[in-house]
Amino acid sequence: MRAYRYGIVVFAVVFIGIGVALLVVTAARNGGAFGYLIGGLFLALGAGRLYLLRSRR
Repeated sequence: MRAYRYGIVVFAVVFIGIGVALLVVTAARNGGAFGYLIGGLFLALGAGRLYLLRSRR
């Protein structure tokens, strides 16, 4: 069960990293709304997964 929790944390952190990277690249290249939307969704996905994992303890 511990390996499952660690796996969830790793994937959540990876999703947050992808979201931040998408937001940074979109801002650096003066991108459109789609880049900001997808970056924000990845951030929300990672943060939401971490929140759900903590609330189930």
